[in-house]
Amino acid sequence: MCIQLTWCFLVVAFCSAGHSQDVIADQDSTKTYQIDEMVITGTRTYRKIIDVPYSVERIDNAQFKYDKKTSVDNVLGSIPGLFFQNRYGNHDVRISIRGFGSRSNSGIRGVRILMDHIPESEPDGQTRIEAIDFQSIGSIEVVKGNSSSLYTNAPGGVINFINDIGFQHSHVTQFNEFGSFDMRSNGFKAGVRTENYGFLVTYSYHNAKGYRDHSQDYWHILNTVLETKPSERTKLHLYGYFVNGLIKLPGSLTKQQFDVDPFQTNTRDVGRDAKRITTKGRLGVRFTSLFGSDNSEEIDITAYATMKYFERTAATYRIINRNGLGAGGRYVNRHDLFGLHNEISVGGDLFYQTGPVEEYDNLGGIKGEPLSGLTNEVIANLGGYFQNALSLVEDKVDLLLTGRYDKVVFDIKDQNLDVRSDKRRFEDFTPKAAVNFKITPTVAAYTSYGLSFDSPAANELDNYPVSSRPTKSMNPDLKPQKSKSFEIGIKGNLVFPDADVFRVVHFEATFFNTRIEDEIVPFEVFGDVFFRNSAKTNRTGFELGTTADIVRGLVFKCAYTLSDFSYETYIARSIEIDTNGAVVKDRNFGGNVVPSAPKHNLSLSVSYERAIVENFTGFTKVNYIAISGMHTDDANSERTQGYRLVNLSAGFDMLLGRLNILLSGGVNNLLNKTYVAFVNINSDRKEFYEVGEPRNYYVSMNFGVTL
Repeated sequence: MCIQLTWCFLVVAFCSAGHSQDVIADQDSTKTYQIDEMVITGTRTYRKIIDVPYSVERIDNAQFKYDKKTSVDNVLGSIPGLFFQNRYGNHDVRISIRGFGSRSNSGIRGVRILMDHIPESEPDGQTRIEAIDFQSIGSIEVVKGNSSSLYTNAPGGVINFINDIGFQHSHVTQFNEFGSFDMRSNGFKAGVRTENYGFLVTYSYHNAKGYRDHSQDYWHILNTVLETKPSERTKLHLYGYFVNGLIKLPGSLTKQQFDVDPFQTNTRDVGRDAKRITTKGRLGVRFTSLFGSDNSEEIDITAYATMKYFERTAATYRIINRNGLGAGGRYVNRHDLFGLHNEISVGGDLFYQTGPVEEYDNLGGIKGEPLSGLTNEVIANLGGYFQNALSLVEDKVDLLLTGRYDKVVFDIKDQNLDVRSDKRRFEDFTPKAAVNFKITPTVAAYTSYGLSFDSPAANELDNYPVSSRPTKSMNPDLKPQKSKSFEIGIKGNLVFPDADVFRVVHFEATFFNTRIEDEIVPFEVFGDVFFRNSAKTNRTGFELGTTADIVRGLVFKCAYTLSDFSYETYIARSIEIDTNGAVVKDRNFGGNVVPSAPKHNLSLSVSYERAIVENFTGFTKVNYIAISGMHTDDANSERTQGYRLVNLSAGFDMLLGRLNILLSGGVNNLLNKTYVAFVNINSDRKEFYEVGEPRNYYVSMNFGVTL
């Protein structure tokens, strides 16, 4: 049905060309539809979304101000192509775009995460997003699909979280959120705006007992941004954040355990007191300047320093200390080439991280003595890229060429046993070409083809007993995964200014295909997780997103993703126990479906926002989510049940002079469905299942004053 609906949109797009215009004013209200001016920067250039030949999205905080803000899936769940598996809040969530990211059982892989244009992703591509505070975020940009020609380890795309420094007036806001399972989040947000300066500071404290035993967490998050304008054509930004917190993990269950009691804990994980303790911080500076005639040239220079302290308890008690330095630069030149408008940019990035990794015995969650392992790790990435946008037909056809060379280096020195010291380097060049054709000023078709390169992360390089060199610290057999990606789509806005209903419809439909060689997937050996290459994978999919203003204030949204992901060839090696002890076996998984990726992912919502009286606005929304079942491992030995969720929310926004009061609340999983929210893929103990949150409630109260 969604595919048929897409073709209807394509026909309407062509037929309605004469009815489109850039800005449409609503005759019945002060609302103005800015349908062509939304600009995205995550593509490393400032371009209108309609002019970008990729599948991109941008949302502002006004679009989620009434929603629960505990986790990223609360905010980005309505974007097609994205799939979230959330265990416990925002601190152990799996984000996948077109299947990239689904391999990670901890942290985010294959998707580049930025905050204020600075990498949250570490040099090896591993990412945790504890520093993202949705009370502080002003907008979020999502670039879906292969972005390796612009960023390190970004075959799935890029998500850029931008703090809310674009405010016009000084203000102070105190926010509170309370919910089921003793969840509470409190804090404040303050902004100061003068003629030449802007300063933002937010502080949040989050605490929750969790809906399973041994799943409690707490977090302190501080974010700051200082913006100044040294001159009319320059900007200087200073960024800083500090995060401290803890999350406990109740563990995954077998199918039998899940069927008996899906909320029970895994006794082994509780016995180990499985937990993660994090302290991390970052300081950054970004300088941008326009110069040349008509501001035709631009430079953008960024530098930052990071620190990370991380404790993880599993089979052992591991402590990771890392300090990092990073920098990036970009030069842009806009000029005419053979009478055609041309924009070329060149840039590069460097991120260097080093520090010790300590290993101890885990005595029921207590660090044992003495030290059992000590290594010093250096992880660094160095890359350079170019981007050239040529207008083949002015305001009609654009050609975009991009390319990037990357080098990712791992240097591990074992302080106890030097023979285990090791060094590995991964490097490649990844080009991409894309074409954008504007059918009308507000409707564009696009297509792209490119290569990607994704190196293993540090934890993925852990060696295992039957590798070709088991005495080394890093797996010598693990190779980077490489892919070839193609997409074709159409996007835009259909505007009918004289219509009584459906005056504005935003839509995007994209078909994509990715062929991966040496895909990196996890497997377990006696409960410990390692990684291997799975030969060739074919991913074909379709995404459809629509937002329709049915009548004034009544908005319908649809996000649908069809994912047909399978292994073409895959000979998998496993270690099994039989009567003769440990046995190495090779199995053929060719033709199997890729685990942890639902074939169908649908989100529908209807919201209504209306000014009830002057300065008093009411809001309500119903959201329906349908996810099909997922395979749990490469062998396709088990499969989760699909699930359907219904969420409700409502609120009001009241302005009393300079005082703003925003109250909202809701219930998620209204029908109290029991479902698998997270698949722990390829568990040798078949502990694949982690249950999602049952019916839960939340209430938010924000009080703001404009100064």
